[in-house]
Amino acid sequence: QVELVESGGGSVQAGGSLRLSCAFNQPTDCRVDSTWYRQTPGKGRSTISNLSAWGRLSYDQSVKDRFTISQDRAGVYLQMNSLKPEDTATYICKLVWYDECVHWPDSWGRGILVTVAS
Repeated sequence: QVELVESGGGSVQAGGSLRLSCAFNQPTDCRVDSTWYRQTPGKGRSTISNLSAWGRLSYDQSVKDRFTISQDRAGVYLQMNSLKPEDTATYICKLVWYDECVHWPDSWGRGILVTVAS
């Protein structure tokens, strides 16, 4: 079972970019369904992007054409461009494992704080 190492958050001006990572502590060839959520005190948790284990992509309308989800043997990532103040939130990754890793429990990141200043 892999452990997640999160990175990439921070503070940025509106219009800037950040790349969030949920890196695996060891590479894996198992397919994984990855989801990024964001959470704010006022709005709760919402799904912003999913990349299925078979390559299907989906994005919430609020981030479409600005955010890009990806994954490889070493982790899952969220490239965030053209950031807006309303993107300020804690971002959380969730992984569901397949293939020989299907018996692993779902993996959750602890949360990555992103702050976008106007």
